Amino acid sequence: MTLWSGRFSTPMARALWDLSESYSFDHILYAHDIMGSKAHVRGLESAGLLSAEECQLLLETLDQIAQEFESGAFVRAEGDEDIHMAIERRATEIAGDVGAKIHTARSRNDQVATTLRLFTRDAVAAVAQDTLELINALIEVGAQHPGAYLPGYTHLQRAQPVLLAHHLNAHAWSLLRDVERLLDARERMNISPLGAGALAGTSLPIQPQVTSDLLGFREPFANSMDAVSDRDFVAETLFDIAMVGIHLSRMGEELVLWTSAEFNFATLGDDFTTGSSMLPQKKNSDVAELARGKSGRLVGNLTGLLVTLKGLPLSYNRDLQEDKEPLFDSIKQIFLMLSAMTGAYLSMTFNEGVAQFAADDQFLVAIDVAEKLVEQGVPFRQAHEKVGRLVAEAVREGKSLGEVVATDEEFAQFAHLFAAGSALQRRTSPGASGPLAADEQSERLLAALKATSGRLG
Repeated sequence: MTLWSGRFSTPMARALWDLSESYSFDHILYAHDIMGSKAHVRGLESAGLLSAEECQLLLETLDQIAQEFESGAFVRAEGDEDIHMAIERRATEIAGDVGAKIHTARSRNDQVATTLRLFTRDAVAAVAQDTLELINALIEVGAQHPGAYLPGYTHLQRAQPVLLAHHLNAHAWSLLRDVERLLDARERMNISPLGAGALAGTSLPIQPQVTSDLLGFREPFANSMDAVSDRDFVAETLFDIAMVGIHLSRMGEELVLWTSAEFNFATLGDDFTTGSSMLPQKKNSDVAELARGKSGRLVGNLTGLLVTLKGLPLSYNRDLQEDKEPLFDSIKQIFLMLSAMTGAYLSMTFNEGVAQFAADDQFLVAIDVAEKLVEQGVPFRQAHEKVGRLVAEAVREGKSLGEVVATDEEFAQFAHLFAAGSALQRRTSPGASGPLAADEQSERLLAALKATSGRLG
């Protein structure tokens, strides 16, 4: 029997039931639904709609249901369309007529919206925490190789040398922005919909502020129609998670390149690589490829929800049931991705000599020669043109740029710039990739990390 059977003369068709039921995926919300129901029960008592004895019985009943879920003893009844109906049905079985009072002054619309906000509020905090752990892993790897450097790339062409720590910190900063976005989203979603009813509130004397405070929300809703129809917080969470995924995908692509024989900048531990079913020599960086691949799935979840939301009139529409599966999936996948990528970086062996040799490519010193001319008063565009001609000569004659500079009467004064590691040392401007700028950057990153961790609590 459904919660609305009094209006209908025939039961729901099987085809509609199969389309409509959501217990198969929303049962994971049981703890948060029970949390919201307990606050609602206390709110009913505060409003004089339940006696103290009835309130206590319902609270004990809800605790018992929670224990049944946690132990695996809870059994779904044939008519349990979703987790919310299942819990109410079981409460009525245990507490009888008092259990039937649990839905007083409440609709599934505000109940679902409240439950999902509670779940999402906790989930974004957990995703933020795991992202911080990856940031710490990147910092740790950089600290393990304090003098290591490699080429920085633009257009996947060698550009300038950078410290490994500088490179990894670039990823850390992008991930830190992800954490900040998640925490911003948590703050915006921290508004209680409970008490909005189906869409227009209720004539019963409830006080939404009471339940809002009990559930740790910042404040109760201001508009009942907005409260039950708003899924901005789900879309924003999916976007934030998708951005984490995009950053992990970039990092994954980089690890794929670094661990190839062609680059050979790094190898991953055996526990974070796979082999081939056919080729005995293979050691594949599947962890990075899967992180790269799953990012598309996260983007798809976001896009799917946005398309669902774009044409809905106020207020609640059943289409909103489609918010849960993409949210649950994105949360599950991002946890897997963050955990695996954290482990992969911590397992990594960085081949400092190979990376350094690539970073000492003499063509990467071209900008230093041009900037020396600038220091002597030559306009940069003219300096760029002069050094560009030297590069062209080196390419044309199959020589190193250092050889061409050393034998040129005008430029021989700059031959010392080509010493190994010299170009890295000259990256001294604030925020640059060289050792002299590293300490300030490290301090700024650690301070920002501490502040963001403080927001997470």
